[in-house]
Amino acid sequence: MDVAGLIQSYGYLALAVGTLLEGEAILIAAGFAAHRGYLDIVAVIAIAAVCGFLGDQFFFWLGRRHGATVLARWPAVAHQSKRVHRLIERYHAPVIIGVRFAYGLRIAGPILIGMSPISGLRFALLNALGAILWAFLIAGVGWVFGQAAEIALGKLEHMEGWILLGLFAAAAIVWWIKRDRAP
Repeated sequence: MDVAGLIQSYGYLALAVGTLLEGEAILIAAGFAAHRGYLDIVAVIAIAAVCGFLGDQFFFWLGRRHGATVLARWPAVAHQSKRVHRLIERYHAPVIIGVRFAYGLRIAGPILIGMSPISGLRFALLNALGAILWAFLIAGVGWVFGQAAEIALGKLEHMEGWILLGLFAAAAIVWWIKRDRAP
């Protein structure tokens, strides 16, 4: 099976799994694949928004129910908690919408927000808005990258396998670095 066949067969599944947790690199790769015609951009955005939303909802409720345990287990999250709680008190709506864009807070942010007095419904509504914006913007970066690569390199048929492999390798490296730096 060639790269195109793999993407068409497993691309949406990989996107769903990847965007439940972190997802930026895989969403950029999916946006690129959509530009190349292997995935549907509307489906990419919808899957990323839904899975990004669900992942953050899970971490919010984890924080709501087991926040003290999480802070005891991961001191780095506890270290960020005071700063995040001050931001939530002052700017809760922008913080909830934007936490998925903040490096290092994609998982810790919803956990810490779950430990705040923000209601579950308010978080869900703002989280949905943030997930939709995130999916559009990050998938759009992949789409624009595909357009720019095509302009710079001409038709990509002879190089697309290498470009996609490079994007997935970059995604794996980013994931590995984040995993090693995680609390």
